[in-house]
Amino acid sequence: MNIIVDNWEALRAHAQPIRFEVFVDEQQVPAEIELDEMDAVSIHAVAYDEQGAPVATGRLLPDGHIGRMAVRRAGRGKGVGGAVLQALMAAARSRGDSGVVLNAQAHAEPFYAAHGFAREGDEFMEAGIPHITMRARLG
Repeated sequence: MNIIVDNWEALRAHAQPIRFEVFVDEQQVPAEIELDEMDAVSIHAVAYDEQGAPVATGRLLPDGHIGRMAVRRAGRGKGVGGAVLQALMAAARSRGDSGVVLNAQAHAEPFYAAHGFAREGDEFMEAGIPHITMRARLG
């Protein structure tokens, strides 16, 4: 597996199809809200499998929020999502962020907890899907 961390212009061609496959096709998130103005100002990560095919993505916003974490079905359960998350956390750490925060789909809480995130507050709905806020300190 190879992970590239770069800007939206460099990674859009690989990140966007993954996000649409996972969020729009699988989870029925409206296509018109999947891409936003924050993509252009965020740090993105894309993971590639052994054959060089893009299998996962995520982004780090300027304010330390991690989001748009998506792994194609073929890449799930293989540590790919965790590797993308760790790459984004490393990017935040290298630019001097003291912590990161994300709005996790509620079912993914154990995944994020395993990577050092702690739940904050109550469950809420976002794009018709239950979410929770989770935060991790960077050392």
